[in-house]
Amino acid sequence: MAEGQAFDAYLAELRVQRRLAPRTLTLYAAALQRLADGAEHLGLALDALQPRHTRQWLAELHAGGLAPRSLALTLSAWRGWYRWLASQRRIEHDPLAGVRAPRVGRPLPKALGVDDAVGLAEAPLAGSPVQQARDRALIELLYGAGLRVGELVGLDLQAGSGGYLELDKAEVQVLGKGGKRRAVPLGAQALQALRDWLALRAALAQPDEPALFVGERGRRLGDRAVRKLLARAARDAGVPTHVHPHMLRHSYASHLLQSSGDLRGVQELLGHANISTTQIYTRLDWQHLAKVYDAAHPRAKRKP
Repeated sequence: MAEGQAFDAYLAELRVQRRLAPRTLTLYAAALQRLADGAEHLGLALDALQPRHTRQWLAELHAGGLAPRSLALTLSAWRGWYRWLASQRRIEHDPLAGVRAPRVGRPLPKALGVDDAVGLAEAPLAGSPVQQARDRALIELLYGAGLRVGELVGLDLQAGSGGYLELDKAEVQVLGKGGKRRAVPLGAQALQALRDWLALRAALAQPDEPALFVGERGRRLGDRAVRKLLARAARDAGVPTHVHPHMLRHSYASHLLQSSGDLRGVQELLGHANISTTQIYTRLDWQHLAKVYDAAHPRAKRKP
């Protein structure tokens, strides 16, 4: 199998079995091309590379200004590639043995304050009554259910291969990362917004369209359209920062954790495979409490 064909086969397996997003696959493909270019420059086959080669290339990428997260993704793509080759018994040694990924500090997620989030959810919306009903339901599911934008636009009216709405159970069945399903409960505001949208959806949707949310042509709404309409709604509502769908997911998690303190419960609702991913919101919660203390406690402002 030629090198290019092998790369394509590996990426196809990632797309089907691991369900990696198209953007992630594009980044993996670019990383593999870097590996191939480096090997070609040395006049070596990919299976003849040694750890000193890959370590040197990572150092050169770092010196060239590639961000730590991009370096980590590059190394992850290379490791996955060589594991795949090893599973097919096509290599006898690991060219990445002992090569470590750069340490990447995880930034705190950006979340809206409660007042801004509620204000956005309740603010008047632009467009026709049908568009307003759709956009209201979208915003309620992003903030009121914490869905990822891909999970949101993937929802169908009826049960199928993707996520779907179960209005009678007051929940949505979500198809999340890695093809994992989870049930997410819907609050009263989200339920009402969905009922309002469903009452008008037929005026916009094509008769054979299974998607819950549709665009102006009556077909499934894309994530780019959701980002655009959300940013406009936030500006119209006077929210003093750029708002994107994942910020509402962060806000959902942060506000839920502040109110409940139930880390495991929030993990389940968000669909995090590892609780360490959810724990970052405890840092955000602590940051919020520290600001409250600094602003309100009489001892906080007193200099030593």
